[in-house]
Amino acid sequence: MERRYFIQKTAAATALAGMGLSLSSFGNAPKVKHLTVLHTNDVHSYIDPFPANHPKNPNMGGVARRAALIESIRKENPNVLLLDAGDIFQGTPYFNYFGGELEFKLMSLMQYDLSTMGNHDFDNGIEGFYAQLPNAKFDFVSANYDFKNTVLNGLVKPYKIFVKDGIKVGVFGLGVELDGLVDPRNYKETKYLDPVGISQDMARILKHEQKCDLVICLSHIGYQYKNEPDKICDMKLATLTKDIDLIIGGHTHTFLDKPSVVKNVEGKEVLVNQVGCYGVNLGRIDFYLESGKATANGRSIIV
Repeated sequence: MERRYFIQKTAAATALAGMGLSLSSFGNAPKVKHLTVLHTNDVHSYIDPFPANHPKNPNMGGVARRAALIESIRKENPNVLLLDAGDIFQGTPYFNYFGGELEFKLMSLMQYDLSTMGNHDFDNGIEGFYAQLPNAKFDFVSANYDFKNTVLNGLVKPYKIFVKDGIKVGVFGLGVELDGLVDPRNYKETKYLDPVGISQDMARILKHEQKCDLVICLSHIGYQYKNEPDKICDMKLATLTKDIDLIIGGHTHTFLDKPSVVKNVEGKEVLVNQVGCYGVNLGRIDFYLESGKATANGRSIIV
């Protein structure tokens, strides 16, 4: 863990208009458009809340509480995107017994919109993941895993586009390098591609070709590696690319009380967020767009 656990509902307002985000298509917008992005990462099959006597996470988390929280937020604002940054699988007996079926069914009931794949999502092999896909009523994206010659070819897309309250949002996925983390027998002929080059291609396609108002990277490459400064991570990715507005991360189980703000290769600012692990936090970022200007409030909410 890179931060102390579970900061109490800390809010951080960030002026995205001053961050140079390209949202000119809203120049004639007659009203404020409001998008709420909710996100989780590294839930690791934690279905039940932690017991009250747990030394680190007492009485925290649990799918039922998360579902109730998400439902209450949707009542505030119907324009919600619910995203997960990978490692849905592995961590409790629920995965050992049901192989991911329960996790996918519960996420479907909570109406997740999209997820990317983490390294532990290969723990039952690529065939095991494929076998559970009928239980997922949401899609998976990964732009830098080439699934050609595998059962996931054509099923996991590079990106997906959503329209909420007239806001066009493009979301693409990134995965961590599998070599050294996952048994090659589990990922078969899956090829890992350079996240930086792929991200720049995805951002260009989504922002300029598809004319998305917001571009989100749903990442499982890790927030930051202090002992490995040259290793690619979300914070480094933000500095090396352009046209990405928000990076939602996973893998390193990093608890942030608010999104980090990083300047990209053009000097424009990017939000980078991650909410720890085990479903004890729900990330929330509210975007407000009006007359060519955008603002956002980001916070981490204890479940």
